[in-house]
Amino acid sequence: MITPFLLIFAQQGHVATSWFQEEGAALVAQYKELHASPELSFQEQETSEKMAKILQELGFDVQTQLGGYGVAGVLRNGAGPTVLIRADMDALPVLEETGLPYASKVIGVEQGGRKVPVMHACGHDIHMTVWSGTAQFLATHKKLWRGTLLFVAQPAEERGAGARAMLEDSLYERTVTPDYCLAFHVAPNIPVGVVGACPGYALANVDSVDILVRGKGGHGSTPELTHDPVVLASKIVVALQTLVSRETATQKAAVVTVGSIHGGEKHNIIPNAVKLQLTIRSYESEVRDALLDGIRRTAKYEALAAGFPEDLLPVVELLPEHTPAAWNSPDFMARVSRAMEPAIGEGRVIEVPPVMGGEDFGRFAPAANCEGAIFWLGIVSKKDWAASQEPGAAPLPGLHTSRIAPDALPAIRTGVLAMTAAVMDLLAPPKD
Repeated sequence: MITPFLLIFAQQGHVATSWFQEEGAALVAQYKELHASPELSFQEQETSEKMAKILQELGFDVQTQLGGYGVAGVLRNGAGPTVLIRADMDALPVLEETGLPYASKVIGVEQGGRKVPVMHACGHDIHMTVWSGTAQFLATHKKLWRGTLLFVAQPAEERGAGARAMLEDSLYERTVTPDYCLAFHVAPNIPVGVVGACPGYALANVDSVDILVRGKGGHGSTPELTHDPVVLASKIVVALQTLVSRETATQKAAVVTVGSIHGGEKHNIIPNAVKLQLTIRSYESEVRDALLDGIRRTAKYEALAAGFPEDLLPVVELLPEHTPAAWNSPDFMARVSRAMEPAIGEGRVIEVPPVMGGEDFGRFAPAANCEGAIFWLGIVSKKDWAASQEPGAAPLPGLHTSRIAPDALPAIRTGVLAMTAAVMDLLAPPKD
């Protein structure tokens, strides 16, 4: 089926392509500046000011300090639907080791007061630059679309808290409610120039759980006089794995990871407590609920089986930093993919499998009761991609690692062309 956008695209030529040839260098310069000046979650003051200024200079009606340092800009251009385009702004406590001339040298301070190196190790600098380029093109080519744009620069994605904070701070009430929501995320396993589309579940529910395993400490020579929380914690760690292997249907996706165990200070002292830190991943809400219930049950009954008294049963705490699963409606994903392909090249929108990583973009569409889609943007240079396909090649640097270095110019180009094409399709003006 030929959509109104495809007709416009054929008539107008590669307008966005020509525009990017003129503006691409400035966007790359913007990217390098963002990369060199990262800010941690809920500390994105300077970054948010940059994003707000970009929108203000383009004529958007801008709201700031939404849910912390969140930014939202509205640009109306006649009657039509409203499309939300989101970028995230925060960076990670990672020491950059890329060797790039614009590598981050920033030292930040975490919430607990600890000084840490800071790096855009998850591509949010690329996200913001694509977002900026898309806003610039659409604001200066209003004849190509009709409707309303809602550009959202979100804080604290890495903590799974920024989207919720913006929504709880009345994002839609203070701006406009979208009919569609769109976003990109960089992909360190896809070559540059390619966009990955995942129909259905694209990203997982991710929950963080703390378990305080309480006990009664004592001397290592008299364990019979103690309730040893180290042994109990070990039993809980092993037993938790059966929630996936024996209680979750084999057709369902689920992950239970114990990422941290802390307890004790000395070889011969049995401590009073051990702390476990877990992440729980799933797609379907029923699986999520079963895993969380299973964690509580496992911790309690392993303690009772070990003879621990009621007043020393483990304390299980579900932390508030939850990211919901991102669902891409297959029909909507197909529509947007069809719009992107003529802009970036035939065969360059590929289907990719879901991942168990989390992303709080999944909150925006359900809050508006509308359709949304998040795509993967390839960032691996042609040279690095070719080398990675050789037998015995080392794995490519992944997200959240110190050496991840996107091939900036072609990645930004692909992102801007694809996103502008998607938006113009959704906001195609009526035929004369």
